[in-house]
Amino acid sequence: MKLDKDTHVLVTGASGGLGVPIARELAKHGVSQALVAFPGVELPPLKAELEKAGIRAFYLVADLRIPAERRRVVETIGKEFGEIDALINNAGVEFTRPYHRLTEEEIASVLGVNLEAPMALTRLLLPGMLERGRGHIVNMSSLAGKSGPAYQEPYAATKAGLVAFTTSLRATYRGTGVSASAICPGFVEAGIYARSREQSGCAAPAILGTVPPEAVARAVVRSILRDQPQAIVNQWPVRPLFAMTEMFPSLGAWLTRMTGAHQYFKRVYEAQRNAADQAGQAPDNREDSELQSD
Repeated sequence: MKLDKDTHVLVTGASGGLGVPIARELAKHGVSQALVAFPGVELPPLKAELEKAGIRAFYLVADLRIPAERRRVVETIGKEFGEIDALINNAGVEFTRPYHRLTEEEIASVLGVNLEAPMALTRLLLPGMLERGRGHIVNMSSLAGKSGPAYQEPYAATKAGLVAFTTSLRATYRGTGVSASAICPGFVEAGIYARSREQSGCAAPAILGTVPPEAVARAVVRSILRDQPQAIVNQWPVRPLFAMTEMFPSLGAWLTRMTGAHQYFKRVYEAQRNAADQAGQAPDNREDSELQSD
């Protein structure tokens, strides 16, 4: 799909570690941007930055865990900003913790923001896109959705769900002018990983490496321009690993362990527990990431 000054794009998680680079990359194409985040402290300065560059921008603070908030986003943007041509479902929530130590509320939070909100916003915006014969949905997945790392069950499940959701969307709306893409980054030097590294002191496994957020932002824009089904963004090639997992699950599981991803998340969890113990906090009853930030 073409991106120009007549294109209106909605970006969720717009003030997070990936949201800002995505907004800046979109700005290079002159597109108008509706920015949504929660709690959204950084939205006003981002709006000002975009407007200074000649970009029309609008922001809205909304908690995407709440169904009524999702509807409010679409209704408000429609009235105040205009029809949306591209939706970038970037907001995300993560907890690094053994699954049995998560509360029902925490699990619901991850499901609500990471999977339910993208599906709900897509459903609300699709009729207008189909009527105009123009539209693109970008779902921010993750390599976690392909590898299923330890201590990441809800997060991995939602990211895997986004890949399947994207594939189905492409099949259903083929030939209508509306399409979808899934972006699957590895460890990104911003947002959730950056906060986790700062809190725990744990760096990503060397064999997997990290990528700058700008690389992910470029992949987002490229996926819209080229109508790519999926983009994996990682320092080193990992597609052979995922192919091996599909063909030989046991071997693939062993190879995934050898990357050190499982051990990395275990170290993060243990570091966070130790820090909580020293601070006199309940270690398994707190959020490990800012809400709806990526």
